[in-house]
Amino acid sequence: MRHFLLLILGLVTYSATAQVTLTGTVRDSVGQPLELANVIAINQDTKAMAAYGITDSQGIFTLALPKNDTLELQISYVGMKPFKETITTADEDLEGTYTMEADNVLDEVELIYEMPVQVKGDTLIYNADSFNTGTERKLEDVLENLPGVEINEDGQVEVEGKVVNKLMVNGKDFFDGDTKLATQNIPSKAVDKIQVLRNYSEVGQLSGVTNNQDNVALNIKLREGKESFWFGTVTGAAGDSPDYELYLLQPKLFYYSPNFSFNFIGDLNNTGEAALTRRDIRNFGGGFRVPSRSSGTVIDLGDNSLNFLTTQGNALKIENRLASGNFAYAASPALDISGFFIYNSSRIESRETSEIQYTDPQLGIPDETTEQTSSERSNQALLKLSARYQPNFSNQLDYDILGRLSKDTQLQNVFSSVIGNTDQEDEVNPYSLNQNLNYYYTLDENNIFALEAQHLIRNEDPFYNAILQNDPNGEDAFDATADALGLDTSLATYDIGQDRRIFSNQLDAKIDYYNILNTKSNLNFTLGLILSRQEFDSRIFQFLDDGSLLEPSPNFNDGLAENDTQYAFSDFYFGAHYRVRTGKFTLTPGFSIHAYGNKNIQFGSEFKDNFFRFLPDFETRIQLKKNESLTLRYEMRNQFTDVTRIARGIVLNSFNSIQFGEAELQNALSHNVNLFYSSFNLFNYTNVFVRASYSNNIDQIRSLTTFENVIRTSTFFNSPFADENASVFGRIQRTFGKVRASLNASFNYSKINQFIQGQRSLNEGFTQTYTPGLRTNFKVAPNVSLRYRYSVTQNDQGGRETTFTTQSPSIDFDAYIWKAVTVRSNYAYTRQDLGDGESQSFQTWDASIAYRKDRDAKWEFEVQATNILDIDAQVRNSANNISVFSSETFIQPRFLTFRVIYSL
Repeated sequence: MRHFLLLILGLVTYSATAQVTLTGTVRDSVGQPLELANVIAINQDTKAMAAYGITDSQGIFTLALPKNDTLELQISYVGMKPFKETITTADEDLEGTYTMEADNVLDEVELIYEMPVQVKGDTLIYNADSFNTGTERKLEDVLENLPGVEINEDGQVEVEGKVVNKLMVNGKDFFDGDTKLATQNIPSKAVDKIQVLRNYSEVGQLSGVTNNQDNVALNIKLREGKESFWFGTVTGAAGDSPDYELYLLQPKLFYYSPNFSFNFIGDLNNTGEAALTRRDIRNFGGGFRVPSRSSGTVIDLGDNSLNFLTTQGNALKIENRLASGNFAYAASPALDISGFFIYNSSRIESRETSEIQYTDPQLGIPDETTEQTSSERSNQALLKLSARYQPNFSNQLDYDILGRLSKDTQLQNVFSSVIGNTDQEDEVNPYSLNQNLNYYYTLDENNIFALEAQHLIRNEDPFYNAILQNDPNGEDAFDATADALGLDTSLATYDIGQDRRIFSNQLDAKIDYYNILNTKSNLNFTLGLILSRQEFDSRIFQFLDDGSLLEPSPNFNDGLAENDTQYAFSDFYFGAHYRVRTGKFTLTPGFSIHAYGNKNIQFGSEFKDNFFRFLPDFETRIQLKKNESLTLRYEMRNQFTDVTRIARGIVLNSFNSIQFGEAELQNALSHNVNLFYSSFNLFNYTNVFVRASYSNNIDQIRSLTTFENVIRTSTFFNSPFADENASVFGRIQRTFGKVRASLNASFNYSKINQFIQGQRSLNEGFTQTYTPGLRTNFKVAPNVSLRYRYSVTQNDQGGRETTFTTQSPSIDFDAYIWKAVTVRSNYAYTRQDLGDGESQSFQTWDASIAYRKDRDAKWEFEVQATNILDIDAQVRNSANNISVFSSETFIQPRFLTFRVIYSL
């Protein structure tokens, strides 16, 4: 690590001593400074760009120029005649003032060399070649080179601190705007420009009457040599591992023309490389906009998918299959049709060991050591079709339909130092159908109407089976629970099963009316409704030795075992908002009035609750400068739970987690405050943003948990004690020549009231994380990225205090050698101190070397090594409101693969 730091310092020092600085001011003919003027210096001998810059609000720019050289200085600004001047550098810094004359002919300025960054209104345009170093292979590599752009830990693209929620290629949606699929699969050599579309609105009619400041989209402009063209890559690989032969086949094919585009991404491998994980598929919402999202009502329909043992990237054996396609067709100037399909299949073998310490030693819950092995199978399919009809600017009609089908299974063996050995089987085959209809109508320049409606049908059918060993003549840890459930305790095993079915049907719709009062203010009135219905059926049974089934009668919960529950929810609401711009301020005060109704029927009884609620909200945005703003939001929310917490019968989440609901649960109310500050200075490429949030939950639904050994039984109630959460995340990034420095910092505080064994305790947690980093962007020298992550997590759980400290330095290295060979390496070391004098650590190291004759060559050959140090497991320490735990997750061994990549 010390040698790499010395290398970076040496490169930075050499770069600084071999240059002089030109500081200049650009003004118009009357002496006014020109902000965002483009300035470049062209080497007179090579005709290559030597430096570039953009003027700040005072018209000032700074260029780092080579010593003892002759260059042509070019300055351009929209509406001004281009300025050109030849300058000669020596050993001293230079200064100058440059005056531009107005140009009545507004033709586009023709430059010898294309500007790396251009600003056109709310659009920021990066020229990819200006930042590429030659080692890039996919869009993600290109984006990571750009100032102000980050790929976060979840694989999302962030621009100036804001998550990009839509990505297009040549103006057409790419898999409905999914950024991860795009960044991981679009070849870097196909990328010409990256357009950052700030204040983005999918509906042009509403762009002037809604707050779009947080909406950021990316449009990837391709290198076009002709009107219709194919591009892409096909990768094949083979290799060896200690246990089996390795294979990989990844076709990534793209076709674009003015009226039609088609993309296909395939993946077949057992190396653990996933184009999409199960989590990605589950979160793939298809670009749907929820009509009531800004109304203040939050209703949870629940998630009854399987909780797999590990994430898809951390397992002993991983096989992936993916077939996905996306198309967009302009059927006419007024009609666009698009859609996508995704089929994803994974087979995973995993193993994890854990040491668990429960919250309060005085509660009598024993500490536990577990070892779990799991065989997981997941098959998921999505299909979406969309149509947009816009015959003129005044009318726009959108329709989307998304179908989702999956089949997930998990076979798991769990050994517990308290319970003993347990075999488990989980299976769920859910399906859903989601339809979205939006219509926007502009009556005249002052009146706009919008209808947005979404309908969801979802069916979930999880099945669970657990087999536990039993000694009929002795006393097992599960015996008390088995007796309470009403099981037959005379058998050699407890073979328990559970069927569940959750059917959800929800309509969410609203009508908006916008009245534009003047150029700076407008009114918005909303009428909306949410109609939701859920049906929940479940039953528990025990398989007996003779093959028959016993449906037990529990000795608690009033003997209620099965569930047959109907739950209906309704929300009719009216909202009003006033939006006004005055100076640097944009103010949007508003409120919504709700008439709520919910009803559930179970066991022959009915519970109803009808009431009204007034929910205020407020937003203030201060535009300090063109690229500097501060936004404050307050919103009161009403939160409603799903049917599974209302159903009074017994539900087995697992053999050691049992729950039953409460029919008379009330809604929870929360106060939410968010603050966002963003500043992006194109003059010196300093990017600063801070995101802070605070929530206070009143009448939060909490669990009331009782432990028998390590087996928990929980029910729910509305807690009168408020839970709180506060978080702050910030980043400062600054570019110094060819080196980009950054510092990320995050702070999170939570206060949760927990109720265990009939006792209330307060769980307080505080986590602080600091991540400084350095990244170089040299054209002809190797590039290095250094990061150091330092994190401290403190938890006070009433009876136990814990402190975990994590230190994780990492280094990424890439070099483009002889204009033909690409070398890459990434190494990370993680050390976790447990606060009791003990620590755990692990290392990861991957590397690759690739050869292609030149950047335009069709063939590329690569050798890739993963887990070079051949570590067995990764360690993790964490805490929640029930326990603290330390775990080891076993991972794939060292892999070495040989790859062949063909580029279309």
